[in-house]
Amino acid sequence: MLIGSGVTWLAQNYAFNQIESVEAGTSDAGSRGAMNILLVGVDRRDDLSRRQQNQLHLGRDVGERTDTMMVIHLSEDHSKVTVVSLPRDTWTTVPGKGEHKINAAYQFGGAKLAVKTVEQATGLRINHYIEVNVLGFIGVVESLGGVTVCTPVTIDDPKTKLNLQPGTYTLDGVNALAYARTRATARSDLDRIDRQQQVISALLNKALSGGTLANPIRLKGFLDSTFRTIKVDPDLQKNLLGMVDQFKAVSTDDVSFATVPLADVNYQAPTGESAVLWDKAAARELFRRIDADQALVKPSAKASVSPSGSPAASATPTTSPTALTIAPARISVKVLNGTSVTGLGATTKARLVEAGFMVPSTPGNTARRDFATTVIRYPPGREDSARTVAAAIPGAELREQPDVTGIEVVVGQQNHDVKKVTVAAPEGSATPAAPTPQATPTARTATQNICKK
Repeated sequence: MLIGSGVTWLAQNYAFNQIESVEAGTSDAGSRGAMNILLVGVDRRDDLSRRQQNQLHLGRDVGERTDTMMVIHLSEDHSKVTVVSLPRDTWTTVPGKGEHKINAAYQFGGAKLAVKTVEQATGLRINHYIEVNVLGFIGVVESLGGVTVCTPVTIDDPKTKLNLQPGTYTLDGVNALAYARTRATARSDLDRIDRQQQVISALLNKALSGGTLANPIRLKGFLDSTFRTIKVDPDLQKNLLGMVDQFKAVSTDDVSFATVPLADVNYQAPTGESAVLWDKAAARELFRRIDADQALVKPSAKASVSPSGSPAASATPTTSPTALTIAPARISVKVLNGTSVTGLGATTKARLVEAGFMVPSTPGNTARRDFATTVIRYPPGREDSARTVAAAIPGAELREQPDVTGIEVVVGQQNHDVKKVTVAAPEGSATPAAPTPQATPTARTATQNICKK
């Protein structure tokens, strides 16, 4: 957010004195050229008062633990930013420590081991390191006057006292933090990643707005809150403001978000822990494209998130390629009965659940009850998930609609049978198969993540 704001009038000494540094064993790439930054969100509660802990509904735990991990790639000309979320439950090898969840690396060896672990898992060289105190995130949100988010599902989290019905909300710092951290929805940590990307997009939009940049008081409050919240490696500390001027023209259209593709979201580790496994082939292709400085989002893709889920008048049908890259267990589906046949929606839901999909809500009905064939509606950026659903419902029509927030199956009179599908990367081959065009990783721009008001 700081880099994207394009603020160059601040003295270098001001930033240098405000931002703490931490040795992370990174490979400095200078202030120009393509680079990768590891961002780690750290939950640090030691300096909170009892009143603050109660206000935030936190426990009394002390110490530091990683809450979020993201790899931020800056393109060669610094005109594009790609952010890849690494699920914190990723089961991987932590150098010198054996097999563990990826977030254990920080607990075992701090920033240096976190960097080594991510480099080994992704194959990328990490040039810089940013550590964010997630509790300090509250001050950043407050300095911008709150953040607008939208949820397509009900959130009822007794731990954080966050209770939201589907819709659009402007949240203060405390509730924004709860929204970004809650796991009280069907896909748990995977839903949380989506919410974090949505919150970051909304904050970025506010940070880049004229209302922030043109208001010295708001701008200083934002920068002070940001500086107090982060630690960076020494090289980035020295060069941070030197990089800022290169990002004046960056907009929310130029920032894209992706998540590492997963093969198993219900992996039972040898230790008995619940974890997730990456789809090795798809993840390898994702990081290959990033290392090659290739964009993950087509330049023409633009849309906004809407919580309504209502159909658009001008939906564009699309065809369904055969390659599948997203496993059913990672796809949450909303079912709507588009016919007058009672119970058809419930039957379809049951079959989708049997096929491995998540269908968290009770099927509803569409306003129209004359759908002849089943339609799969999906928002921009969710093509790969929609293809998996289409493969499970042969003959269904795929339709991209910018005003839906997730995958919707509108059950028609025909083509509503459901079959199981398998998404698996070939194993045991000496040479990995060349990636097909359909295996291109999917991502969404920050603009697409921003909610309509």
